Amino acid sequence: MAGLNGPIRSAGSSSYAHSSIVWRVMLLLTVLPLLLAVLAFFLQWRGGLDDPTSTWPAGDGRGFPGIGDSQVSVGGSSPSLLATTATDCAEILGGSSSSLFPYYHGWKFNLEANHPPKICITSSTSAGLEQILPWLFYHKVIGVTMFLLFVEGKASKPSVSAVLESIPGVKVIYRTTDLEEKQLKSRIWNETWLAGFFYKPCNYELFVKQSLNMEMAIVIARDAGMDWIIHLDTDELIHPAGAGEYSLQRLLLDVPDNIDMVVFPNYESSIERDDIKDPFSEVSMFKKNYDHLPKDTYFSMYKEATRGNPNYFLTYGNGKSAARVKDHLRPNGAHRWHNYMKLPHEIKLEEAAVLHYTYTKFSDLTSRRDRCGCKPTKNDVKRCFMLDFDRDAFIIASTASEEEMLQWFRERVVWTNKQLNLKLLRKGILTRIYAPMVIIQGLRESGVFSSAIATAKKHQQDVLASTKKNHKQNSAMAATSLDGKMHEQSPQLGPMSLSCSIERLCWRFLKLGIRQFHHCLHPLLRR
Repeated sequence: MAGLNGPIRSAGSSSYAHSSIVWRVMLLLTVLPLLLAVLAFFLQWRGGLDDPTSTWPAGDGRGFPGIGDSQVSVGGSSPSLLATTATDCAEILGGSSSSLFPYYHGWKFNLEANHPPKICITSSTSAGLEQILPWLFYHKVIGVTMFLLFVEGKASKPSVSAVLESIPGVKVIYRTTDLEEKQLKSRIWNETWLAGFFYKPCNYELFVKQSLNMEMAIVIARDAGMDWIIHLDTDELIHPAGAGEYSLQRLLLDVPDNIDMVVFPNYESSIERDDIKDPFSEVSMFKKNYDHLPKDTYFSMYKEATRGNPNYFLTYGNGKSAARVKDHLRPNGAHRWHNYMKLPHEIKLEEAAVLHYTYTKFSDLTSRRDRCGCKPTKNDVKRCFMLDFDRDAFIIASTASEEEMLQWFRERVVWTNKQLNLKLLRKGILTRIYAPMVIIQGLRESGVFSSAIATAKKHQQDVLASTKKNHKQNSAMAATSLDGKMHEQSPQLGPMSLSCSIERLCWRFLKLGIRQFHHCLHPLLRR
């Protein structure tokens, strides 16, 4: 019996030992990660468990654009994508004291892009600060070094131009008689490529003016050591999709050396409301350029994408371009560049685009009408506007009532059909782009725009105080000098002649003071 039981006991003992080892290994594998997690927690703990979102303002109902309870009605009048909508220039630029993106606070934006490539943007504008400042600082963030702003209208007013001139990297060029005389001597007037636009009003005149300004901008950019130059309107934002760090500099740095020009296809804003006040912060839906669409998608969805309008886009569709600053470079209209000595080697970017915020506000209808003196007839508008939609918009704005204009605007411009929007978004005709909106909101909330205005205002006050001080000093010196002369002459004068002489001297003193005031002020104004 003993012999039979021996092997059985041995086998049972061996099985028990094996299962015990397995159990211990499993226990070790379970406990070890827990111990490591606890150790990591204590190594990282700094004595607090604050939730970063606890720093967000209480009751702030604003969120990311396009998320929330906002709805688009068929009539086009709907709540804003944001909880608060700016109603004037001050609100747009100042923003709220609360923070939509609290992590922007304390950030120091590196707005001075001095490392290569150095990029220059030139623009001809008559816009106000509410449009120019977000446009300008957005492009600073993505890597633009220098801005050449040819200003007139509202942009040339002292309250606007003083702010622009106070921003590093910005050069303001005024449309003066001297500038116009210089541009009349341009070789462009003797060439054929722009001849079809000469001596025509409205859009044609603007196109010629932009080309002449671009020609001058090339010279300034070359003298400043710029590597690339781009002509952009202040209702356009460059969208450097596909570039590392959302950087225009990185995008152009990766362009092969043998490429002279890169083309940014344009995407056109597709607004979903008729009450937009700040397009850069309220518009997120865009119609993609046909260059970025499959051909079968473009042609099969063309009718639905145009919605009864004359063309696929409301306005232009040939994009904008950036050119290397080289000898013999010249403009080739507002959208392209050329070279007098060779045919430029160009490429079209496959992801990056120019976002064109066109007809985003109902007031754009009347503002365009007010800038042009053409008759609202089909024949006359052809000599004033190049594009069919601009012609239709001008006639409506000139002949229709306010209510009729709004109805036309809702039907032709505002995308109120949610089902159609969703269909075109799924097909890729429409797309959502939030990056510019987020950057501009962050800049506004960090106080960049309001700081620029405050800095310019303080500079103006300092200049005025310095001018007044110099004026007082000059007046005191003049009074002392005149008083000495009067004492020298007074023994020879009677009572009446003395009174008359004092009056004449006071009048001369007043005239002298005025001349000296302008003498002090003139150099400051030139700066």
